Amino acid sequence: MQIIKPNSNFNFVGKNRIAVILSLVVIFAGFLSLALQGGPRYGVDFSGGTLVQVRFSLPTQASQIKEYLSELKLESVTVQQFGDRSNEFLIRAQQSEAEMSHFSKKIEQLLKVGSGDEELEILRGEMVGPQVGKDLRTKGGLSLVYAMIGTLVYISWRFEYRFGVAAMVALAHDVLVTLGLLSVFDLEIDLTIIAALLTIIGYSLNDTIIIFDRIRENIGRHAHETFAETVNRSINETLSRTILTSGTTLLVVLSLFVFGGNVIHGFAFALLVGIIAGTYSSVFVASALILFWEKHRPSLSKTPADKVAP
Repeated sequence: MQIIKPNSNFNFVGKNRIAVILSLVVIFAGFLSLALQGGPRYGVDFSGGTLVQVRFSLPTQASQIKEYLSELKLESVTVQQFGDRSNEFLIRAQQSEAEMSHFSKKIEQLLKVGSGDEELEILRGEMVGPQVGKDLRTKGGLSLVYAMIGTLVYISWRFEYRFGVAAMVALAHDVLVTLGLLSVFDLEIDLTIIAALLTIIGYSLNDTIIIFDRIRENIGRHAHETFAETVNRSINETLSRTILTSGTTLLVVLSLFVFGGNVIHGFAFALLVGIIAGTYSSVFVASALILFWEKHRPSLSKTPADKVAP
């Protein structure tokens, strides 16, 4: 199915400089947000402690909930409204598992007594020790690093080293943009976000490989063209496929974001941002890096990728 004419010739290469500047601005905004907030806002999975989600049937304020729980002498307790409902709250504390045995039950009893709300519900309760949280955070970060190193090795073998570097930088771009916007919108980073980032890496890599493969084919077919013209031709030839796959995937993720509920809100948001960033980086960031590399270190062979069987 072609929604873009096969012989289209949009000048993507000519917009590379503007695209790279835009990417740098977005990434800088993310770093600035992280710096102002003192780093990422980790969920219970990574920071350790306890989390309880509670729903009241009567109007309640966060300050009142803290008063009801004062008997427990919680450390660094925070209470915040959750989602669109004015009567749902998340309660977080940094106590360990040993200190907070039957934590959810104690909270439920104190809140019912304090608020007089017998229909109060505990929707979920999570408890992670500080050492476990630190271990999960380390392993989550390493999983992202290993995924990108694996990408570099595979693309370098399948195409060329310069293609591998371009793909890895494009993937790093997607991860940084997603993490930055999570910080800007003050969303927690937990295991579901790591899962979303790994999904984004796989999705973006697929788009990038499609364009790289077409570049390799066109290098041999159109030997009279400059390398920049070949790259631009390749992006245009795969444009219909890129729009169709990214568009349909975005519709599904957008449905998750809108209708999936608060529990997967962060996961869906990360996927939504990552898919857009991944498509953008495949078209603009990866191609800009290949062109920069070719300009400063031209390939010795006109068809260097022919050494690898298609």
